[in-house]
Amino acid sequence: MSTTGRQIIRRTLVRNRLSVTAGTALICLHQVCETAIPLVLGILIDRGVAGKSAVALLVSVVALGGLFVVLTVAFQAGMRLLNVALQQEGHTLRMEVAGRALAPAGLKTDLSGGELLTISSSDAEYASWFLDLFPRMAAAATAVIATAVALLVINLSLGLIVLISVPVFLALLRAATPLITRRAVAQQSRVAKATSMAGDLIAGLRSIKGIGAEAAASRRYAQASASALDATLSTVTSTSLQRGVTTAISALIAATIAICAGWYALTGRVTTGDLIAVAGLAQFLIEPLTLLSATPATVAKARGSAERIAQVLSAPASMPDRGGLIPDGGDVRLHDTGHRSLRSIDLDIPAGSLVAVFAHDRADGDALAAVLSGQLPADDQTGRVSLGGVRLTEIDRDAIRTHLIAEPHVTDLFAGTLAANVAAGADCDPERISRALAAAAAEELVADHAHGLDQQLHDRGRNLSGGQRQRLALARALYTRAPVLVLHDPTTAVDAVTEQAIASGLVTERHVDHTTVVITSSPTLLAVADTVVVLRHGRVEQVGTHADLLTDSRDYAEAVLR
Repeated sequence: MSTTGRQIIRRTLVRNRLSVTAGTALICLHQVCETAIPLVLGILIDRGVAGKSAVALLVSVVALGGLFVVLTVAFQAGMRLLNVALQQEGHTLRMEVAGRALAPAGLKTDLSGGELLTISSSDAEYASWFLDLFPRMAAAATAVIATAVALLVINLSLGLIVLISVPVFLALLRAATPLITRRAVAQQSRVAKATSMAGDLIAGLRSIKGIGAEAAASRRYAQASASALDATLSTVTSTSLQRGVTTAISALIAATIAICAGWYALTGRVTTGDLIAVAGLAQFLIEPLTLLSATPATVAKARGSAERIAQVLSAPASMPDRGGLIPDGGDVRLHDTGHRSLRSIDLDIPAGSLVAVFAHDRADGDALAAVLSGQLPADDQTGRVSLGGVRLTEIDRDAIRTHLIAEPHVTDLFAGTLAANVAAGADCDPERISRALAAAAAEELVADHAHGLDQQLHDRGRNLSGGQRQRLALARALYTRAPVLVLHDPTTAVDAVTEQAIASGLVTERHVDHTTVVITSSPTLLAVADTVVVLRHGRVEQVGTHADLLTDSRDYAEAVLR
């Protein structure tokens, strides 16, 4: 279902309608009281001071005190209602975006993980601003109308100045809003991309240094940052020009009213009290007009955020509801399957086997890993993939996640205990965790720390080495005991001795009872596999044991043993 930014805004206002209505009424009451203060001061001067009436003076003072009490209470109560609603709505929008991004059905979108993070945090906050913007705009409009009415009562021509000039002022605001909105949306998108890229580069800094790609990474980020800077400057330029013009107009309106009132006082057309009231109203008028002049930029930012939230909420599921079938067995079959560089491959992986896949071209291995993950949208691949004799497109979505676990090459850990990272949401069984860690050659993570399984990890496991993170991720995959496990280059960050221990652990934990597919170029892992599948140019080139392939295929031997 398609969702627009306008719908997000409308929904935000509707579900907070009680708080917004009450808060807006109170803020408008505050503005009416603010407008009444200069009028009461004018009465105090004309009747209390000039008229020398103690009663009028006392009544005016009491009225002023009452106005200040009402406007203070109304403002505090109104802002409290609106701020509570704003914070709650920001939380609701954050949960909606995060829930959509983390839904089991996945999200088919070009947005990166960093952009989704920005939308679920900053944009969710900005979109909720309408709960504050709408009441402020209503209050500003109330202040302008109340001022115009008060001036009309004092002098018709003074009121007409407001009634004529304010529509011109608002027309200028309306004309500038679409341009500012477009530029604000472009700015937020480019800034989010630059932020996302920065996060990705920092997360992969060790790998970038390892391949000597610092200069290329810096150039890419510099280009993204420059693009974000251009968009920001364009937005700021438009906003500053609009605010400068509207601020000048609001000051001109106030000055015109004050000058006319002064002339009328000199010619006897208004009283001294009226002059003081008009001067106060003219000065007061600047505040709501200034607020209105700043509105387009704020509305543009909030509208842009709402559009980006709508982009996430309306994105289709990458894995829509499938059939409700449950796979029976752990065999995996690919028939005429294609994805990215893969070209109509056929592959039969028997249940209970340990199959290694060696790809001469890394792209082929990456594509196969994506296919075997079971997470690809149906229109992103061709052919047929089945698990336990049932096509993936007909298997219940939750059943796929239970029967098929694919541990990607680049994995993330999370802040928490070591045990929680291995169990990953499942019940923590210390004995099972220890077995999984042993099979992943990661026992020292427990043995070398006094807290053992309760050892605390930083976000993304930053207090571990690359090899430790990789082995812990492998232990997490092994802990699931899924009928089918797909591993993608699980030993690239470990030494040869550790790699041999991991190969033995895989055989011990997974052989016979479970199906395991390892996409790797490691001779050690290839050697323990029942079968090795060789991919070249997107096709299955050879199938055999590691020993036979070393003997029969010179290309394979040279590629594996180099």
